Amino acid sequence: MLRVAVVGSGPSGCYTAQSLVQQNPEVRVDVLDRLPCPYGLVRYGVAPDHEKIKSLQNNLRTILEHDRVRFLGGVQAGPGGVPVARLRELYHAVVYCVGAATDRHLGIPGEELPGSWSATQFVSWYSAHPDAVDAGFLREARSAVVIGVGNVAVDVTRMLARGLAELSPTDMPQAALATLAASQVTEIHMVGRRGPSQARFTTKELRELGTLPETDVIVDPAELALDPGYTDPSALTAVQRRNVEVLRGWAETPPSGAPRRIRLRFFLRPAALLAERGHVGAVRFERTAPDGHGGVTGTGRFEDVEAQLALRSVGYRGVPLEGLPFAPDSGTVPNLAGRVLREGVVTPGEYVAGWIKRGPTGVIGTNRPCAKETATSLLEDAPALAMKAVPDDPLAALRAEGTDAVEWTGWQSIERAEAELGASLGRGVVKLPDWQSLMNAAQGNRL
Repeated sequence: MLRVAVVGSGPSGCYTAQSLVQQNPEVRVDVLDRLPCPYGLVRYGVAPDHEKIKSLQNNLRTILEHDRVRFLGGVQAGPGGVPVARLRELYHAVVYCVGAATDRHLGIPGEELPGSWSATQFVSWYSAHPDAVDAGFLREARSAVVIGVGNVAVDVTRMLARGLAELSPTDMPQAALATLAASQVTEIHMVGRRGPSQARFTTKELRELGTLPETDVIVDPAELALDPGYTDPSALTAVQRRNVEVLRGWAETPPSGAPRRIRLRFFLRPAALLAERGHVGAVRFERTAPDGHGGVTGTGRFEDVEAQLALRSVGYRGVPLEGLPFAPDSGTVPNLAGRVLREGVVTPGEYVAGWIKRGPTGVIGTNRPCAKETATSLLEDAPALAMKAVPDDPLAALRAEGTDAVEWTGWQSIERAEAELGASLGRGVVKLPDWQSLMNAAQGNRL
């Protein structure tokens, strides 16, 4: 029997476990996660109002309930937990599916001012990640700027414009729901440094902005016209053409005078965050122009946009895991078809899948072929890996060394507690927002 540890229970980790047990009946997989809850970004990154995408949890659940797959939550790999070297002693192979845990920075003056946050921090807060804090995101905010034009930027823009009636049916934690429902933000600017044809959002996500109650979506036709792909879309992809047409429709529609406004801005590059009484008061942008090679160049003209909240949504980035090699330029672990490389040489028994393998690209489904490639590499190596002696049950060794893993029954207890919390609030399932309540629920203690 080949024993494999998969570190990370998000889509890449689950799909890796699935590929391993489907391809080889002699494999047993322990899926380890730092959190007591499975599903990774499907639980803590997908917007609460995207029920269809969140339903992917049901598919991942089936994988984790396989008779040769075991979920072990609350297990930290690396510093403060189980050292990487120890995992290698306990298992024939270890696959790291740890994602991209931090955000990219803009590198501009004022970025660290109070009121400036990464979109990741904001998403973690309204998604009830136990590491998140209520940082007073919306305190005294009337206007918000979202820097970036990808799907995460669209998500946070939409959350800022949602009201109580639309958010209450979601699993959003009660404190975040109350804060967003009481928000005084009426102006939301979503800003990209390039043109509309180069934006990273998908058309489905973009169109949702136009369905929000009491919200106008405003687009400046003069900014759209700066994009050669807008005036002549013949060379664009199908998605780009659809995006351009949606934006064109909004540009040609007069605002209705709704109480909230989402302004989609293009060809503006953030230059600085400006302080007002020690807090973000505005974002200074430089007007850009197409450079003829798919990029943009600065024009030396600047515009200040009032904002008491600035959310940076310019991408995720992988972080080093102690004991593994790391390529800082790409934010990934060097690998060959998922096999970890140290100074260009394959390290037996160590593998990667997901964003830490290929960088933060693609959609959830992209993780499936990525995971399958890694699983195939591992199983090709299985005859040599199986020669190493490992414990019959690594969990017993982990427990003996002080690791208190949350098994599947503990996760089921958390699910029951979240259902009970929602019922007590007159809502559906409501997520528990902090470590203490999650661990109490995992141990069967009621709220």
